[in-house]
Amino acid sequence: MVGVLSACGSKGEVKDSAGGTKANSTAVTTSAGESKSSGSAESGETRTITYLDKTYTVPAKAQRIVITGSIESMEDALVLDVTPTGAITVGGKFPSLFTKITEGTVGIGEKTQPDLEGILKLKPDVILASTKFPAETLEKFAKISTTIPVSHISSDWEKNLNLLAELTGKQEQAKQLLEKYKSDLAEVRKTLNPVFKDKKVLAIRIRKGSICIYPQNVFFNPSIYEELGASVPDEVAAAKAQQLISLEKFSEINPDYVFIQFSEDENKETPKAFEELQNNPIWKSVNAVKNGHVYTNLVDPLTQGGTAYSKFAFLEALKNSTLMQAK
Repeated sequence: MVGVLSACGSKGEVKDSAGGTKANSTAVTTSAGESKSSGSAESGETRTITYLDKTYTVPAKAQRIVITGSIESMEDALVLDVTPTGAITVGGKFPSLFTKITEGTVGIGEKTQPDLEGILKLKPDVILASTKFPAETLEKFAKISTTIPVSHISSDWEKNLNLLAELTGKQEQAKQLLEKYKSDLAEVRKTLNPVFKDKKVLAIRIRKGSICIYPQNVFFNPSIYEELGASVPDEVAAAKAQQLISLEKFSEINPDYVFIQFSEDENKETPKAFEELQNNPIWKSVNAVKNGHVYTNLVDPLTQGGTAYSKFAFLEALKNSTLMQAK
């Protein structure tokens, strides 16, 4: 396998953009240097896509897209109804969340354990990887095909969606979805901003039986703090990455509103962790619990939070929740 990858040249170049290129701008250029609006991988025509200040050369029409390591890209594919040629699995299968887009898709390994040989066999036009992968892993992908590391930072969610839209020719669909979201958000914010005023609001995930909090630009935090106007708790502001906190620390924070994500897939060794938390006197002493302001799995517990799909689903769930009637 090493020999095969060593002999396989990179199909696309990655370089810093220059000269004021706008993020996610696209140009299609033939080998003769003429610009065209369409093409195909088979014809050899290419275009350049600028994403997060780097420029990538891709086929003029990318048809075989492989997603590895990036649940964010899987969620974007769900929003745009894109079926990837190959995609990551969770526990050896595609989560039910992605049933709509994975019929005929080939599994190419787990989120942190990509199957390089499997990816190579699929002959992808583009590989959408994750910025969480180390440089040496990304280099291996690049020997197979043009590889774009997709950001896992929530604040890049629109750029991530527009990236996949450009690759698949669904820019107009993405534009309409974003416009609708921003319109709906304005209405929800009008109601919830006064509810959250002077209150502590916290989003947590239960993983391996532990309570996890996240930085303010990760998970559902941008939706809660930046978009809905809740104040950022000091503990969230200080977090640099996913951070495990004790139940005692959680009670010290003493949030007034709590959004919880709990998935059995992420708690296989501690399946009753959340049930045990709910029965703990310390948990019951927290304001959010005492006042009935705990919201569990408003959206699918495997959603990442900082993606178009997560944000759309979260906003829709809020619209239909008792929060909209809160005083």
